[in-house]
Amino acid sequence: MKKLVFSLAILASIFTGCSDNEDETPVRTPATGEITGNFTANTTYAFGNYTLKGMVQIPAGVTVTFEAGSTITSDATTGENGLIVLNGGKLIANGTASEPIVFTTIQKTPGDWAGIIMYGDAPIVNSATNPTPQTAISEDGLTKTYGGSNPTHNGGSLKYVRVEYAGKVITTNNKEHNGFSFYSVGSGTTLENLVSYKGNDDGFEFYGGTASLKNAISYGNSDDAFDWQDGWRGQDNTNWYAYQTVKGNYGIEAEAKSVDNAFWPVVSNITLKRQVGTITEAQSEVQLDAIQFKKHGNGYYSNIVIDGYKNQTTPTAVNGGAIQILDLITYNSQVGGGKIKLTDVKITNTDNLFISGANTFTMSATSFAPTTNWTTSTTATGASLTNGAWSTVNGATLLQ
Repeated sequence: MKKLVFSLAILASIFTGCSDNEDETPVRTPATGEITGNFTANTTYAFGNYTLKGMVQIPAGVTVTFEAGSTITSDATTGENGLIVLNGGKLIANGTASEPIVFTTIQKTPGDWAGIIMYGDAPIVNSATNPTPQTAISEDGLTKTYGGSNPTHNGGSLKYVRVEYAGKVITTNNKEHNGFSFYSVGSGTTLENLVSYKGNDDGFEFYGGTASLKNAISYGNSDDAFDWQDGWRGQDNTNWYAYQTVKGNYGIEAEAKSVDNAFWPVVSNITLKRQVGTITEAQSEVQLDAIQFKKHGNGYYSNIVIDGYKNQTTPTAVNGGAIQILDLITYNSQVGGGKIKLTDVKITNTDNLFISGANTFTMSATSFAPTTNWTTSTTATGASLTNGAWSTVNGATLLQ
């Protein structure tokens, strides 16, 4: 009996001896520091709050890593700021749904900084006559050459990263930045659960390359939510969500630099929404549609939800619609050639189904060849994303 009582006493002491504090997650102290100049060696930034100053470059052979939960802040008063990954360099920024990595600014004004810019040597096509591999000069004012013949280029891994208030446009558009700019980035690069928030240009732009984007939110960007050119051909894109508010142009702008390519991007599960009262960026331009195709832009898209692309009445009257084909050459070669495919499309609160930007042809469902390249649906679900800290700003979810 004494042995039993002794054993029970020991058990009691074990369970009562543990304090509540031992069950709590320890509070981490964030590191601090300034990120400036160009990297010369592999660098890892522990969880912390950092300041980004200048157009900081990650050169070939160097890997820079940010730990989950870190915040990197720019100050627009210090000049032009941005994070540039050069071809051969790598950025590893793997946050989590509850601990995203956030790039933001002190002023919190759209266009405060240059965003994240990544270069690779994956293929681009911007000319119908030049031999491959083709190259081009970047639009970001850095005059970097991009393009090449390495489709599996690997620029690193970006997961659960939010870029806020980027998209700087300088000197009437001869130099511009986006939230994320991907210059000939390859399929070896991981781009998942990314947010571009309230930038002053495009949310995401691809300049050729083979990279794919999964689980992406473009919120409140004043130009296009998603944009590409130079023969971008990502094949594994899914769960794109755009919410255009206050000012914005196209939900998607697809362009191929007037080259009739034999390939195209593939995107599934797309939601494109436009808030009531959202106006176009430049009132002199007709840019008020969910998806626009121009200069041989093409692609296969499925499970699409389009909502709110209504006619704009003020300050300038502009017709809004679901699908715009800007020019006759794109209509003939890409729609007629079966290189534009839109299936399971659910359209609500939108005034026009098809719009001819050049007003030289009439679009209809029967324009698509084959006609199975256009199908509507009442049950399409669009993007499927799970809300969390990564998709929440100032306590409000971005998934409207």
